[in-house]
Amino acid sequence: MPHREAPRTPREVLAYLREHEVKAVDLRFMDFPGQWKHFTIPAAALTEEIFEEGYGFDASSLRGWQAINESDMLLVPQPDTLFLDPFARERTLAMICNIQDPLTREDYSRDPRNVARKAVHYMRQQGVADTACFGPSLEFFIFDEVRYEQTAHAAFYWVDSAEGIWNSGRQEGPNLGGKIPHRQGYFPCPPADSLHDLRSEMMLAMEECGLRVESHHHEKASGGQCAINIHYDELVAMADQVLKYKYVVKNVARRHNKVATFMPKPLFEDYGSGMHVHVSLWKNGQNLFYGSDYSNLSEMAMYALGGLLRHAPALCAITNPTTNSYKRLVPGYEAPVHLAYSQRNRSAAVRIPVYSARPESKRLEYRVPDGTANPYLAFAAMLMAMLDGIRNKIHPGPPLDKDIYDLPPEELQDVPRTPQTLDEALSALERDHDFLLQGGVFTEDVIETWIDYKRTYEVAPLRMRPHPYEFALYFDL
Repeated sequence: MPHREAPRTPREVLAYLREHEVKAVDLRFMDFPGQWKHFTIPAAALTEEIFEEGYGFDASSLRGWQAINESDMLLVPQPDTLFLDPFARERTLAMICNIQDPLTREDYSRDPRNVARKAVHYMRQQGVADTACFGPSLEFFIFDEVRYEQTAHAAFYWVDSAEGIWNSGRQEGPNLGGKIPHRQGYFPCPPADSLHDLRSEMMLAMEECGLRVESHHHEKASGGQCAINIHYDELVAMADQVLKYKYVVKNVARRHNKVATFMPKPLFEDYGSGMHVHVSLWKNGQNLFYGSDYSNLSEMAMYALGGLLRHAPALCAITNPTTNSYKRLVPGYEAPVHLAYSQRNRSAAVRIPVYSARPESKRLEYRVPDGTANPYLAFAAMLMAMLDGIRNKIHPGPPLDKDIYDLPPEELQDVPRTPQTLDEALSALERDHDFLLQGGVFTEDVIETWIDYKRTYEVAPLRMRPHPYEFALYFDL
């Protein structure tokens, strides 16, 4: 179980400002699609009343939120989320905020953090568990340069990395080799791992922001793929930590004139970047997923697993929310394609890790999501799928303890697949979202707005534009 410090009171926050000679206070919140937003006030402007009354802002200028005729909303700072921003020039304290309606003072239904809080409340209300522990393992690329453009007459993207295998013949005055071949980037030592010091700097900055880092390493792809592993935490706190994680990674990279991306598949024919989510449910300090079933899982864990697999196509619309997400979910790159489960097997959608026999370590690893997901919505949706599996006793069937990529078609014909496009995932969510509506956690408005936004601003624009590869296929026909 993660150890949580007692929440700070508004008065303690004000004392913290004085003690640390803070000059500015940064108020942060998550928009609907999943980007961290902020604005800053002088430290002297923060009062105890703001923690109760909130701070007004224009919600109509945010994607998927309010109409202009009802744009006024409130940011309500949460004292227990404070941390000192390691990148601000002036000493700046950051706090994460909840969103409220100024007239009703109700929490805003489209605030992703509110959805996550409601999911935890529903779990406790049902008596299933008192704690949902989430431990995402995020992967990302660090590039030396990125260029892209889309116009009426041209389209291209171009990324580069000094360690990319495509630069093995480049004139570098001198080129000293050490380029990492495609698919062979796992765990090399420096100098091949040219990003070790950069990741260590990220690790230390994360710890400054309150994250518990377990390790960091180079990942499997060429061209600067990395991972930094952080310790699990409770659902809402973990989603907060994911935002800090991404903020640190991007800012440390920029500090060194590099750029970091959590885009799932920026390189063709190499490994993509996922967000493998380890999850377990606890009650009274006991791990409810430990038992005597398959791989020492409990009956509850098997039902939770069944819920994840049953609702996985719909979940993909939230956990894999970009058109690029489905370039990663293809065979041969350790990303799950078929909705099966297995111990130790990274080709399955759900893996049961077996590193430790301790009851506290028993968990499920849901390998489908990627780092473009809004963590509040993704974790909440996963929890709701597991609770639905537990409530309806959805057994996942037998495990598939084989390399799924090498199985003949006849053995896979009855194994369901992950969606192959974002539009397919959105259609699955349209058909299957009643499990998300339980307890009012998600609402019909949230689901409809999400689907409409994704189809209008992502699926349709990509479908309407010529793709560069189409010129290679069709220009001379």
